Amino acid sequence: MDFGMTLRRLRKERNLSQEELAERSGLDRSYISLIERNLKLPGFISILALASGLGMRASEFMIEIEKDQEFIPINGYCGFTK
Repeated sequence: MDFGMTLRRLRKERNLSQEELAERSGLDRSYISLIERNLKLPGFISILALASGLGMRASEFMIEIEKDQEFIPINGYCGFTK
């Protein structure tokens, strides 16, 4: 699963529309849509805003993102896809 899919999952688990998440986070609904479709990757400030809008700490949000990533070893190093 990728960042956008995880964001969508977390938003839907909280029964929030994109509009509601936009209002709670102070971000534009169209920007959230782009993130969920993996057409944009949010910067640090936007990640903080999304976490807040979801009612989570940023660390909790990033743990959810990390849990949904596919883990693969790359040349002896640990890595995540996407």
